[in-house]
Amino acid sequence: MVRNKRPEETVNLILTTAFRLFMEKGYEHTSIQDIIDQLGGLSKGAIYHHFKSKEDILEAVSDRMTAESNQMLAKIRDRSDLTGREKLKTIFKASINRPVQADIFTVAPDFHNNPKLLFSLLHDTIENAAPNYILPIMKQGIADGSIETDYPEQLAELVLLAANVWMNPMIFDSTEEESYRKFMVFGQMLRGFGLDILDGEMLERLRELASIYQKSK
Repeated sequence: MVRNKRPEETVNLILTTAFRLFMEKGYEHTSIQDIIDQLGGLSKGAIYHHFKSKEDILEAVSDRMTAESNQMLAKIRDRSDLTGREKLKTIFKASINRPVQADIFTVAPDFHNNPKLLFSLLHDTIENAAPNYILPIMKQGIADGSIETDYPEQLAELVLLAANVWMNPMIFDSTEEESYRKFMVFGQMLRGFGLDILDGEMLERLRELASIYQKSK
């Protein structure tokens, strides 16, 4: 029986275990009992002391997944040594090379079996990441002449939805070749806005992640 853990350690254990099970089995097919069975003796009461329901656990898992990413976005957004366009390129490169990306692709979650996780991704993209991190960069780019658009809010949403959802191999079960083709179209779209920010290194990383996902399914 796990006893006398500090609250933050207990919460961390619950969220780490829940995340792994949600990724492996899907949110809908993971029960509170499944989580308890993997907690090394932690009781159901201990879980409900911190979370009212499985949905509360999912919300906390999602918040933790996005927190690190948002910290990275904020750090790049607030740099004073880059143009708006340079910041966007830095964000794309840093995002695709985050170590946690390989871990997630290795687990190979089926987003068709994780609709709540997919909705969480969409919601964070539109309600948080786009307006709070990408839009300020778009506006800076317009001001410094490195980005060309009359609709910065919509472009911020479009760019993130394309990158996080449409190009995500785990959502559309994309092969390496399909990921390559999407990357090329995405690059053409960005160049239409004066954003020549994708490069061969990013392409190879995307194909690598798509390969990891396909092998792990």
